[in-house]
Amino acid sequence: MDKLSTLLQTNKPILLDGAMGTMLMAAGLEAGTPPEEWNLVHPDRVRGVHQAYIEAGSQIFLTNSFGGTSFRLGTHGLGERVAEINAAAASIGRSVADAAGHPVLVAGSMGPTGQLLEPVGTLTYEAAVSAFKDQAAGLADGGVDLFWIETMSDLTEVKAAVAGIREVSDLPITATMSFDTNGHTMMGVSPTQAVKELRKLDLVAVGANCGTGSDELLIAIQAMRDADPEATLIAKANAGIPQIVGGEVVYNGTPEVMAAYAKQAYQIGAQLIGGCCGNTPAHVQAMAIALADFA
Repeated sequence: MDKLSTLLQTNKPILLDGAMGTMLMAAGLEAGTPPEEWNLVHPDRVRGVHQAYIEAGSQIFLTNSFGGTSFRLGTHGLGERVAEINAAAASIGRSVADAAGHPVLVAGSMGPTGQLLEPVGTLTYEAAVSAFKDQAAGLADGGVDLFWIETMSDLTEVKAAVAGIREVSDLPITATMSFDTNGHTMMGVSPTQAVKELRKLDLVAVGANCGTGSDELLIAIQAMRDADPEATLIAKANAGIPQIVGGEVVYNGTPEVMAAYAKQAYQIGAQLIGGCCGNTPAHVQAMAIALADFA
């Protein structure tokens, strides 16, 4: 049995991590610089983020590879370094997890390509599968425990990511979509439709991440639970809504707010719970304390 399935069988809440980009920006990442490049030029800073989340209580954390496809990296002149960058992201995570002294899982983060698929856009399904395959190969080489498809808005792109992964690995796969447009994804997918379609892909867990704050994300999780009472659900909400304060992006969701969200997420049926944009180790620690009531 794989590590994720063993963890899920406890039927207890499983704590995820918080934001990677938020933390790297605090560590000096400049706007316009791809976070994934830091796996090569500042691996110590990436390692420090993972370590902070483990110390806060995370049982699963995501690699610094969200924009790791050739399409996104190509916009920064890094399109030929997909394998290297993704393998480095996974290797950094692997080294931190292995040194934790207790079981911690490394999830290979895979975000959208940033392109629109046919017939809306010009990206072909085959090209998307190939890009995700290359990314997944790098993550697998670096030692991830599972693949974590996230922040998707198009079901076809999720299917392409799953297909690409399965060409190179048989590790577990999870997927989350972002419901940030009137309760739907940008491409018009509802939470109910998402859980029904994603469950056909033989994924270990599905759910929602990012979006417009914890309240809206909880509504999506409730809809998924109502549509499929047997699904293993993931909730990874933003720390409130971003605001510009003094020229910087600030999120209004405090650790206390996210702790309350974590408890509610578990109570309505999510088992894998964490934070997305704006969440820090302080937010994750508050969630850990809140979820301890159910451990």
